Amino acid sequence: MTETKTVTTTETDTSPTTPRLKTRYTDEIKPALVKEFSYANAMQIPGVVKVIVNMGVGEAARDAKLIDGAVRDLSAITGQKPVVTKARKSIAQFKLREGMPIGAHTTLRGDRMWEFLDRLVSVALPRIRDFRGLSSKQFDGRGNYTFGLTEQSMFHEIDQDKIDRVRGMDITVVTTAANDDEGRALLRHLGFPFKEN
Repeated sequence: MTETKTVTTTETDTSPTTPRLKTRYTDEIKPALVKEFSYANAMQIPGVVKVIVNMGVGEAARDAKLIDGAVRDLSAITGQKPVVTKARKSIAQFKLREGMPIGAHTTLRGDRMWEFLDRLVSVALPRIRDFRGLSSKQFDGRGNYTFGLTEQSMFHEIDQDKIDRVRGMDITVVTTAANDDEGRALLRHLGFPFKEN
């Protein structure tokens, strides 16, 4: 008599989950944009290409340790190691020499970009004090949008007690939109809270 053994394999699902905002973009936002602008081709539908987060640290010319704080904050916010920006030329009035570190920036693409946008729109922007919406006039003419934040503390990844100094940042959202109206519509559908004119 032969004994049959039942082997149970515990399969762990290692497939990465699609970011929530990316799924919403595919299922809801694309059809809404087609309805709004009546595109003939699916390739005309605007999408987000990349997000650039830039933190300028002008005081780093006098104190080199400040750049480490900016790099640490940007790493925590974006989940990616930032690139340190160096001065391209010397400016005597600012006591700046060529090659000195003056800032840090990081470029987000793919799933990390979608997750950052989701956190930005649903968590970070609502935490800004006296927030009345983003300006809808800061588009560059090609559907790309840049806006500034005055402090890093609105991101929940930053520990409030460990902030050595307040640092602002610029965030640029690069889209495939043909013009500003299409870019504005895309970002509004993604949840960007624009001020109503």
